[in-house]
Amino acid sequence: MDIDEIRRLCEADYVRWTDHAIKRIIQRGISRSDVKNVLLNGTIIEQYPDDYPYPSCLVLGITPEKRCLHVICGIGGGEVWIISTYYPVAGKWMDGFSTRVEE
Repeated sequence: MDIDEIRRLCEADYVRWTDHAIKRIIQRGISRSDVKNVLLNGTIIEQYPDDYPYPSCLVLGITPEKRCLHVICGIGGGEVWIISTYYPVAGKWMDGFSTRVEE
């Protein structure tokens, strides 16, 4: 996946939210604008090319409140699909929340 394609789709407002993503942003107090900001300004840190129904990736970005935020998204049907989003936990991530801690 390509961050430029994700940004292009976000800027054109071709964004779809899965039921799971909606449930998680409500549960975790994450705003849609923070998710969009991460997709427009963040960095892809992991790729999941074999995900179904579309390849997906994990994007790391910073919210306006200076919190790290992870967004899992995929591209399919000319849209970017928001799959899930969460605030990463320090014990599971290192290098500024960009690298998983080996288990």
